[in-house]
Amino acid sequence: MSAAGPPQGARPPRGERSAATFGGETSSPLLELVDIARFFDVSPPWLTRALERRPRAILKAVDGVDVALAKGETLGLVGESGCGKSTVARLIVGLYTPTRGTIRYNGKTLAGAGAPQGALALRRLRRGMQMIFQDPYASLNPRWRVRDIVVEPLRAQAPRTKDAALSRRASELLAQVGLAAGDGVKYPHQFSGGQRQRISIARALSTEPQLLVCDEPTSALDVSVQAQVLNLMRDLQRRLGLTYVFISHNLAVVHHIADRVGVMYLGRIVDTAPTRTLFHAPRHPYTRMLLDAVPDLDMTGKERTAVAGEVPNPLDPPAGCAFHPRCPLANERCRRERPVLKMHGESAVACHAVDEGRAA
Repeated sequence: MSAAGPPQGARPPRGERSAATFGGETSSPLLELVDIARFFDVSPPWLTRALERRPRAILKAVDGVDVALAKGETLGLVGESGCGKSTVARLIVGLYTPTRGTIRYNGKTLAGAGAPQGALALRRLRRGMQMIFQDPYASLNPRWRVRDIVVEPLRAQAPRTKDAALSRRASELLAQVGLAAGDGVKYPHQFSGGQRQRISIARALSTEPQLLVCDEPTSALDVSVQAQVLNLMRDLQRRLGLTYVFISHNLAVVHHIADRVGVMYLGRIVDTAPTRTLFHAPRHPYTRMLLDAVPDLDMTGKERTAVAGEVPNPLDPPAGCAFHPRCPLANERCRRERPVLKMHGESAVACHAVDEGRAA
């Protein structure tokens, strides 16, 4: 997790205006994930396993995630590297197929029981969502002009659109993200990192989506450029009514942009709350440890403790609560029984210590 302070020039956090919960009831949510899981078979070749008498190795990248996201809301997902944040993003937009569970978008099932089988039907349903990737240097085709990059999703989803209309749309999109219409004839290498990410945002907006899944869109940028991109995303959300799933390891960035935050650990959501509640009154011991690891820039004198221990091997996770080997509050129940998300005030927490009142 990043210990960097708030991005310079970024706006203060917004109030929690949405009633969306994780795994709870909402009024007509835009996006729902119900018991979503994604497992990967990372076993060595069959002959190697046979000679060495080794079983199959199954990586549970995501194991039972429930999310309900309201229209116009920004959901932040945080956690250490390898916790499953990016896998959740790829499951939402269809780059991965879930091993288990159901994904609904705008009331229609995209994955799971009842999902349409045809690729064309799924493509139509997913037109309302797009993804912004982490690395603006790797996600743009260096051989294409910016104009072609920006309208690529539109060509794929509306192949009969005329070139003149595509050129006009490219100019509109570039102006929308603060670039000049003439930049469309340039190539990606002629732009800075922040400008490239603006191009990625323009590409994501080309099909007029309602939902943008942002996989650490500012992690490869300087702090001052991060603030510019974040402010641009906030302005676009206000003007276009966008909904964001914002994935980041930087707590400061999430604090500024998210309405609600979900904390992931080893493939599961362990703590969720409105942003201000989570940052000022964290309930789960893991959330507390993440926040305690951030430097105290206000110099209040409060003792800060880095997150202890190492993330367990995801191929052989601990029994019971996956966090118990690192948790100072763990007891025998934590070592044998897996906790489930339960509401505690405004927070939903998966922790036996919180349930039993042992977490002050």
